[in-house]
Amino acid sequence: MIRLLGRRKERREVLTILVTGASVGIGLELSRLLLLGPHRLVLTARASSLARFAREGILPGERVLILPLDVTIDEERRAAVHAVEARWGGIDVIVNNAGVSYRAVAEHVTEQERIAQLDANFLGPMELTRLVLPYMRTQRYGRIINVSSVGGMTAMPTMSIYSASKFALEGASEALWYEMRPFGVRVSLVRPGFIHSDGFQKTRFTRQGQRALDDPADPYHAHYANMNELIEGLMTLTFYTARDVAETVLETIEHKNPPLWVAGTLDAHLFDLLRRFLPHGLYHRLLYAGLPRIWRWGQDPQKLSVAPAKPRRFR
Repeated sequence: MIRLLGRRKERREVLTILVTGASVGIGLELSRLLLLGPHRLVLTARASSLARFAREGILPGERVLILPLDVTIDEERRAAVHAVEARWGGIDVIVNNAGVSYRAVAEHVTEQERIAQLDANFLGPMELTRLVLPYMRTQRYGRIINVSSVGGMTAMPTMSIYSASKFALEGASEALWYEMRPFGVRVSLVRPGFIHSDGFQKTRFTRQGQRALDDPADPYHAHYANMNELIEGLMTLTFYTARDVAETVLETIEHKNPPLWVAGTLDAHLFDLLRRFLPHGLYHRLLYAGLPRIWRWGQDPQKLSVAPAKPRRFR
């Protein structure tokens, strides 16, 4: 967990907090932490995932409201906000945690797939945020916490549209930070890096991306196969967990004056420092050199299948 410097707890004792994607991963761990406190909770997930709450021992109650919410569906966004307004008046804190990750090189993404990625990670969360802003602005208090990613500050091959969605979320959140500050509403971006989980198994490949991964003769096969190995390795070796990130989100909620950018893990903090202080040319050359088996990328797949390329030797 990355501790917030100069932390001061918020003076409000009871808040109404809405969490999206609350049935799994960071959202589920945050839900468990919030249940230990006094706050009123609105825990949401897609209708097909609502049964997970009961399996985890989380049930509706006097201060817990469980609602179906697919952030890409306008009717569900509005219904969720109206249900909270009818019960508790409005939402004090929103944690935009729900999202999906598509894997593909740029050539393997259709317009429909590109929009689906943006819809889940940017368009939907921002529209949900727009719906809760009038209440926060009127009461001159609120917290908007958008769960971004290290992919929102630096892009990786085969993840261009995922990074695009997170870059968009970060840009809009930064603008919102300026817009809402005069009304006492604070905006924060929590940026997790790699966390120990099986999340890499839930990544969605585009149709063309999946075909390239399955076909060793595809020109992009090495891109997918080698990046899969890298991501799986990083997510299984890191000591950070979803619980660590959830604790950072909770600290951000409780902080009296939370910062705009909050590192969710140490690697996210390090990437931020590298991007800030290294010359851009050097930064990108270093990351390129660190890509797995980069000497194989772009080579003729037929030649590779006959005689695999040997690693370059650096002196």
